[in-house]
Amino acid sequence: MTFHGWPAEALEFYEHLEADNSRTFWDAHRPTYEEHVRAPMADLLDELEDEFGPGKIFRPNRDVRFSADKSPYKTHIGGYLRAGGYIQLSADGLACGNGMYQLASDQLARYRTAVAEDITGAELERVIAEVEQAGPGVHGRDALKTAPRGYPKDHPRIELLRYKGLVAWQEWEPAAWLGTRTAVERITAFLRASRPLKDWLDHHVGPSELPER
Repeated sequence: MTFHGWPAEALEFYEHLEADNSRTFWDAHRPTYEEHVRAPMADLLDELEDEFGPGKIFRPNRDVRFSADKSPYKTHIGGYLRAGGYIQLSADGLACGNGMYQLASDQLARYRTAVAEDITGAELERVIAEVEQAGPGVHGRDALKTAPRGYPKDHPRIELLRYKGLVAWQEWEPAAWLGTRTAVERITAFLRASRPLKDWLDHHVGPSELPER
């Protein structure tokens, strides 16, 4: 199926879910979720597959085992693409991300080595500038308060060294274009603009080699 955007019912669904995050509401409105929220996301991921790889939609249920918030359902739908890219729709609008959100310990070691080295570190700075000039912002995750062990506090890229994740991110507020083909055009533009950051991370950091717990 061709992606034609998300109808107004999709955002309204999440507005109501935020007000009544209960199984009763979910069961009563599941057909709305399936038709107006999940189906367009599935169509979108199918359309993006040729350029960005196959996609997957995250399950709507929250993992509440270790959370003080026991609300059973996520107040957004999220999907990701194997070649890189995250797409999210909620009552707040559309958001897209790309990069490495949370680095495992072995990834973090490789990331810091590459950032600290003159050639690869300068390359990352150029990549960030290129991505941000195209529109998306580049944001660090879970920054340390000081320099990581083994690195000087006056390192020229100390801010990048302090991060434990690095992502490109862009958000759009709710608007009529979300229900049109403009949505896929903006998502595609984001994914292309943010690809240099993902490429740098893939080349210099790569996937974690630690065994899964």
